[in-house]
Formats: sequence, structure tokens, C-alpha cells
Amino acid sequence: MVKKQVKATPEVKTKNPLVNGAFDEKAAREVMKLVKEKNIQMIDLKFNDLPGLWQHFTIPAWELLDIPDITRSIWVDGIGFDGSSIRGFQKIQESDMILIPDPQSAVVDPVCDVPTLSLICDIYDPLTRKPYSRDPRYIAKKAEKYLKDSGIADTVYFGPEAEFFIFNDVRFDQTENTGYYFIDSDEGDWNTGRKEDPNLGYKIRFKEGYFPVPPHDSLQDLRSKIVMKMREAGINIEVHHHEVATAGQCEIDIKFDKLTRMADNLLLYKYIIKNMARKNNMVATFMPKPLFADNGSGMHCHQSLWKGGVNLFYDKNGYALLSQEAKYYIGGLLKHARSLMAFCAPTTNSYKRLVPGYEAPVNLVYSARNRSAAVRIPMYSDSPKAKRIEFRPPDPSCNGYLAFSAMLMAGLDGIQNKIDPGKPTDKDLFELSEEELKEIPTVPGSLYTALNALEADHDYLLKGGVFTKDVLDVWLEYKRKREIDSVRMRPHPYEFYLYFDI
Repeated sequence: MVKKQVKATPEVKTKNPLVNGAFDEKAAREVMKLVKEKNIQMIDLKFNDLPGLWQHFTIPAWELLDIPDITRSIWVDGIGFDGSSIRGFQKIQESDMILIPDPQSAVVDPVCDVPTLSLICDIYDPLTRKPYSRDPRYIAKKAEKYLKDSGIADTVYFGPEAEFFIFNDVRFDQTENTGYYFIDSDEGDWNTGRKEDPNLGYKIRFKEGYFPVPPHDSLQDLRSKIVMKMREAGINIEVHHHEVATAGQCEIDIKFDKLTRMADNLLLYKYIIKNMARKNNMVATFMPKPLFADNGSGMHCHQSLWKGGVNLFYDKNGYALLSQEAKYYIGGLLKHARSLMAFCAPTTNSYKRLVPGYEAPVNLVYSARNRSAAVRIPMYSDSPKAKRIEFRPPDPSCNGYLAFSAMLMAGLDGIQNKIDPGKPTDKDLFELSEEELKEIPTVPGSLYTALNALEADHDYLLKGGVFTKDVLDVWLEYKRKREIDSVRMRPHPYEFYLYFDI
């Protein structure tokens, strides 16, 4: 059994300003002991770029062990890298950055063949010796600190339900004179007539992937193997199952955890799924809408605030057992939802999923049980500890550090300003008349609109210095130039069908 993440230990003070005067020497020594016990050969140093993809490089384990003074080692002095080569980071003339491993993040890599220890790192500026403002993990830590400093609560828990597809084949290309994608899956509904020598049937019909047993669900064993790898890595999993769409849509639910730790685990979760799929000659994607005419992949985010071990969202006399604080939190999410989408649904593809009139949670209302509302209050249990709210518009293309932090800041703004979310909507929103629907606000219809909303509504994110103006500016610039412009300048294949004969 692989050792889980190292337990927290008291801090040992040093004079190194790089880590703000605090260095957990005991935890670092425990990691080094683990390296020896497990015969670890490589140390993998991971960090997150701004859009949300893990980056890494690897050092031999003996480089970590062969140090005369632990207080003047990688644990304190860090190790340099080129920040100008990382998306959303530094310009070429200010490229040098430093990584410092977090010993609390240590985990034996569950997919590497060579024994490897994975360490998540925090990013520092080598000149100012301060944390880097664009490090997504630093933003998440600041959000948790702001929560405590506010006095409202001391802990926020997040429980994301990330959906994804596992395909058998994918091909795509875009050049000056051609553009296409091709996806295939052994269980795809379009393959009922494919010559497979033999074709054994049991393809999943469109929108009927929730919850048939094998042989329809062809990914049962692979998901179970993935869950076992996640357990080895210290990720607590509650359930796994096939999702609604044909062609291998899946969901594996992570048990709730604190904000930064959950964002760490979400990256590890994606890493394990992608690598386990590859080891089985398949490919996993967290792209929100890879298939036309079937469900996209969302990431419903369960969240709750706690103080002194008490769930602040519970009230036995409240609507759906919700407290007034929880309703104000919902009010903040709904008020800022349009700007939140710039971080929670941050790709042009996200808005192929968030389309009004279908099953996507585009309506900015709240409700008990109603899955067509942007905010749902799960009613599975009446336990005070289980009471939470579920924000449904986010998708798994997001950077968890940024999305979770932004949602928390919106919810706290709702509590601080006592934002009333209005009355709940318990009707089926898809059965409302056009006149009734006109009265209900919705999420943006495009990334372009979401970014404009963020530009107009972001003061709540700047409170406590959690998000900074340079982070917002580079996010807006990157998304507009590198993604929106890149997509809208290229002809879409379907446009040829619509317009070629004009």
C-alpha cells in the first residue's frame, strides 16, 4: 500500500524570507524518510499554469537526500525554472522563477513505472522573495486565509463532481485549408452497424448512459482500477458510474475537502484518469462538449462553510434546511454568476454545453432538488453535516484553484452584503412559458460575454488581495487573444454545409 499524504506537523522557524519565516522541517524529514523506505528513484516537482494544466520536471531522488543542511536545501531555497515558457506567467525579460515543494503534498506517484515521489510546489519571485501573484495555488491559499480573517467561517469545503469522456480514438487538425475532428468509441451509438468481426452490440443509445450495467457500461473495470489508483494516492472517492452520454462519458466523485487541498486533488484526479486511460490504449478528455447531440461534461460544485466544527449552512427551520447565511451565499453566487463563468466555464467549448432549452443549468435561480437550476440544494439527507449547496454551471475545463476561490469570494460577498437570492424556483424550468423564462436571468452565452462580465464585475474578487489586478488582466488578455480570437478567425466545418452554395 502506498503511503498517503504526509500529516501536518508543527512549523520550525528559520530566517529564510522566501517562505515567510516558516519551514516545516519535521514534515520535510518525514518525506525524505519515505523516499528511503519506498526506494524512490525520482522526485517529480509539479506546479500549475494559469489556464489549469499541471507542469512538471523531475530530479533524481539522491539530489534531495544528499544535502548537508536541510535548511539550505530545495525545501527552503527552492529550485529555478523559466517562467516565460509557462502560459500566463512571466515575460522573457523577467523569466526566472523559483519552485518550493510543499512537503504536505507528498505522494508516491500511482502511475509511474519508475518509483517516483510527486511534490506539488509553490511559486516564488527570486528577486522579491515573495509568493508569485499569478500562482493559482497561492490565490487559493489567500482565499482560505481571507475566509478566516473575515470571521464568517474558518473552513470551506468543496466537493466537485467532474464528468469526462474516455474514447477509443480521437483525431483532429486545423490548417489554413482544412479543419476537422473525428472521435470514436466502441460503445458509441453510431457504431451499431460497424463491422467489428464480430460486432457484439450493446452500444449505448444517445442520452441513455445513466446507469446501465455491463456489458453496456464497457468501462466498469477501468473506472474501478482508476479509483484504486486514486485511493493509493490518498484521494477519497465516494462513487463512480457511467454518465448520461453515449461513447464513454463517466463520473468519479471525490469526497469533499478544504479548498486548496481539493484543487490539488482535482489535478491529481485528472492526472490519474488520463494516464490510466492511456495505459489501457484509450484516451480521456475533460473537454466540456466533445460530442454533438448528447450531454456535455459538467463539474457540479458542492460547497459549505463551517466554523468551530459547525456547518453554517444548516437550519432545521429553513427552506430545504438552509440557514440564512447559506441563502446569502447563494445570493452572492447568483449575483456574480455571469462574471464567475470566466473562471468556472473558461473555454469557448464550455458554451456549447451551456445552451438554453436543454438540460444544462443556465438559469440563475436556486431550488431544492431541481437540477435545471444553477444552484441546487441536495435533499438526500437531513443531517446537519450533510447540508450544502451545489453550483452547477462550472465544468472540468476550469482551473480548480481559481474557480473554487472565485466561487468562495462571490458567496462571501453575498453574506457580507446580505444579498437576497429571491424565492426558490421549484418548477421544471423547461416547462415554463417564453414569457416566464424572460424574467429569469441566465449565464452568459459565450466566453466573450463572460469575460466582458468579469471586466465589469470583479471588485468582490479583489477583496483581501485574493485575486490581484495583474491576474485578472493577464487572464482577460490570454483568453481573448489566445482562445477567442483563435477560434472566431477560423471557419467552422459546418459553415461549409450551411453556406458553401450561396
